[in-house]
Amino acid sequence: MKIREKIVQTDLKYIREILESTEFFYDFEVVTAVELGEETLAKGAASGYQFVFLEDEDYKPYAFGIYGEIACTKQRYDLYWLGVLQSLRGKGIGSVLMKTCEDAIAKQGGKIVYIETSARDQYLPTREFYVKRDYFIEAVLKDFYDDGDGKVIYSKRVG
Repeated sequence: MKIREKIVQTDLKYIREILESTEFFYDFEVVTAVELGEETLAKGAASGYQFVFLEDEDYKPYAFGIYGEIACTKQRYDLYWLGVLQSLRGKGIGSVLMKTCEDAIAKQGGKIVYIETSARDQYLPTREFYVKRDYFIEAVLKDFYDDGDGKVIYSKRVG
């Protein structure tokens, strides 16, 4: 397992491939993640997004995370995306990815990480994943994404 903290042009197709493999995300969500990659490639650090990739021995990414400092806060970060290729889920890769993102955030002086996700039943394993890694629920916004699809916001102190 190799860890890389810089996005390159070829990563855009892997971001799409990883997210589509999970069958969790709507098409517009996949497009948004790819757009964050495009923005980061175009603007660099000014985009506000930072990437972490886990890749195989051939430098092919199979997992990625996107995080960034929250504007108008002091040392608060959002963890926007965690994606692991479906065929590799359940093998501890998500835990390594999350820890790598948390460590990078703490190294940059980050104190608290926020994560938001859907309240749909399909996302129960995702929410359990966060709780097992010491995140706790800050808020639940009912019907946020759509009728019957709330947003659950988690946080964890990392620094």
